[in-house]
Amino acid sequence: MANPDVKEFLCDCVINLRENPKRRRETVYVGCGAGFGGDRPLAALKLLQSVEDLNYLVLECLAERTLADRWLSMASGGVGYDPRVSEWMHLLLPVAVEKGTCIITNMGAIDPSGAQKKVLEVASELGLTISVAVAHEVHFETGSGSSFGGQSCSAGGSSTYLGAAPIVECLEKYQPDVIITSRVADAALFLAPMVYELGWNWNDLELLAQGTLAGHLLECGCQLTGGYFMHPGDQYRDMAFPLLQDLSLPYAEIGYDGKVCVSKAEGSGGILNTSTCAEQLLYEIADPSAYITPDVVIDIQGVSFLPLSDCKVQCSGAKPSANTSVPDKLLRLIPKECGWKGWGEISYGGHGSIQRAKASEFLVRSWMEETIPGVNHCILSYVIGLDSLKATSNDTESWQSCRDIRLRMDGLFKLKEHAVQLSKEFTALYTNGPAGGGGISTGHKMEIVLEKRLVSRESVMWKTGLQHTNTSDSDTPEHHSPVAQEKIQKIPKENQNNLTMRGYQSGFHHSPAPSGQKIPLYSVAHSRAGDKGNDINFSIIPHYSPDIERLKLIITPQWVKHVMSVLLSTSSFLEIDAKPIDDNVSVEIYDVKGIHAMNVVVRNILDGGVNCSRRIDRHGKTISDLILCQQVVLI
Repeated sequence: MANPDVKEFLCDCVINLRENPKRRRETVYVGCGAGFGGDRPLAALKLLQSVEDLNYLVLECLAERTLADRWLSMASGGVGYDPRVSEWMHLLLPVAVEKGTCIITNMGAIDPSGAQKKVLEVASELGLTISVAVAHEVHFETGSGSSFGGQSCSAGGSSTYLGAAPIVECLEKYQPDVIITSRVADAALFLAPMVYELGWNWNDLELLAQGTLAGHLLECGCQLTGGYFMHPGDQYRDMAFPLLQDLSLPYAEIGYDGKVCVSKAEGSGGILNTSTCAEQLLYEIADPSAYITPDVVIDIQGVSFLPLSDCKVQCSGAKPSANTSVPDKLLRLIPKECGWKGWGEISYGGHGSIQRAKASEFLVRSWMEETIPGVNHCILSYVIGLDSLKATSNDTESWQSCRDIRLRMDGLFKLKEHAVQLSKEFTALYTNGPAGGGGISTGHKMEIVLEKRLVSRESVMWKTGLQHTNTSDSDTPEHHSPVAQEKIQKIPKENQNNLTMRGYQSGFHHSPAPSGQKIPLYSVAHSRAGDKGNDINFSIIPHYSPDIERLKLIITPQWVKHVMSVLLSTSSFLEIDAKPIDDNVSVEIYDVKGIHAMNVVVRNILDGGVNCSRRIDRHGKTISDLILCQQVVLI
């Protein structure tokens, strides 16, 4: 049962200074329990158990792709919040309530009130008395129902990136156990408890910049502590496998004066060092002199990292952007139909498998042209096991080694019947195509793109509210969480030494890359790629800092554009498609002096972006290794 008898609070997004903010703590400890919707709840539980003074645990589970999925789900009668919220809360609530750790999460997506109700139901099942606040955007547009065909959705369909203020309001008014939000900027989820606990105000821009830096690093989850970093064969990133077995999610210690240290749990697996921090610093940041969040625009060009131990790194140097410190408009996402996806896959093995895949692609394209002339440009084809990531050159030698491949053809069409037709023509390969094809799978679905629009702060309204369980002591069942009661198994200190990542052992000397000889870029630098709409953002971080000046002579916009041109091909076979580089593709390269790195942004390269891309790697995350495998000659 829930008690809703708490007055709701309504406000717009115009920045109003806090009245006499109180410093409640000298230092606040904020942890990341999830860095994306598919993260591991057990890792969050271990962080809760391992860090004694954890004041807040943030579950960051919302992205453009998951937001679109939630909208489609709700439009078809499903739930508009993250359906895993029940699983997460069953596991985390008993420990969080016992420790007094407040959980903040954007699992509310486009239905925070529905998520609030679900969390209260879970708490009642567990016999816990808790309060659950919501902080979410509200709309007052008129109109009925949802709309497709390029038309905007009605109230509740669009989502604006809110800042930290709604969460701070919840903390000030309600002091809840859980806060459920709609689309709040990732870093703002973490910044809010800092503002509340440390007595910061909205014009303390230097402090907000440091707090946002902490939030930006924490939102990356285990990627900050060694996840997505290991690379066997790369002497600088060749971690022992067991170090990935028990990764600690990160947490941060933030002082009232803006001092920030990020940490991982003592005795846990993974690694935390300047390299893991540098990769996540530049992740999806675009222009490092002006990283825009709803609360503050920050300049991270001068950020530096100082390791204090193998579990703690001090982060400093973030500051307000010189041009605009606070954005006057906010980013709104409006779901619109971007077309119908149709696809098919078939496998070939043994002698001539590549040639048979080539013949199959030719046949399907011919059949499509026969039935629906002029739609072949809508179809992207690739051979899994050969070039499914569009990250290799089409050289005959690499093809000859293939003995087991799978052709996939993926189309995005304006009309549903065209997508259905592709799946029908593909299925016909069973009796009309080359010999030995098997394992055909086909499908079609409508795809949603989130159109971006800047809106004024005064036009964006948000609301907070609170409900709590009504569970008396007499009817509260005794609850035991077997996992929660177990003592976390830490890696013994003597074994940690044996698991140390090669290349980061104490005393390891990083030396300049050799001159005048062809070497793979990964022997000189490491990288991390991320997406923003139809743009890709990847970093170039040298292992030996002074090498950055030599790399700048090679990593030019022309060089990047040439390397990335393979992503624009719509077929695996040059005879079918030898599409040149798209004139809409552009490259921006930024110098990040604080960590001696480069940040590269490539515009219009991701086949329309994550929500409508026809590629297997919709986010372009594998592009970092496409770049690193290039052969370079340093002077």
